[in-house]
Amino acid sequence: MQRVILLGATSNISKYLIPMLLEETDCELTLFARQATKRLTQYQDNPRVTLIDGNWNNQADLDSSIVNQDIVYLATGHFIEANENVVSAMKKNHVNRLIVAGGLGIYDEVAGKFGQWNAKMMGDYTGIKKAAAVIDNSGLNYMFFRMSWLYNQDNNYKYQIVPQGEPLKGTQVTRQAVARLITDIVEKPTLYKAQSIGVVEPNTEWDKPSFY
Repeated sequence: MQRVILLGATSNISKYLIPMLLEETDCELTLFARQATKRLTQYQDNPRVTLIDGNWNNQADLDSSIVNQDIVYLATGHFIEANENVVSAMKKNHVNRLIVAGGLGIYDEVAGKFGQWNAKMMGDYTGIKKAAAVIDNSGLNYMFFRMSWLYNQDNNYKYQIVPQGEPLKGTQVTRQAVARLITDIVEKPTLYKAQSIGVVEPNTEWDKPSFY
């Protein structure tokens, strides 16, 4: 039985990820977030779930929560200090498998007119690139996935993986599909070992997402 901690368990992706993990796997979940005990009350009586009120900018919170976990999921990889704290806590607790959600463009990999539109919308990437480098250089068995523009669509679990170094052209992907990807990795932790991958919805190679 895998023990999985979600750091940022109240995120928009976690909304779909938590029930999927509970329904499709036998893993034990630790849901870590600010005011998790107030915001995730629907899980408080589930014997497979532990709720922890914590802040990923607080090293002590992470150190005590990551102990004995098998997989760590970080809901955003955009913050330098938080990434440094998570990596430190994992190494201290001898936890090696890390899954990090991030945005596209950190390697200047977004192609064509979509790339131009994305750069205009996102602005300065300096801090985000530095934050991603913390994960890239961590020495952990990480999987950093760079999501295209997110939207919600029930029952749309379609995703396509774009390997690092290849241009990223797909303009969008659903949060439900991202939850599917994370669940697939929890079910088979050997997938995408020590990799940064792009995640897009197939057949969405447009100038910008359909919802803009």
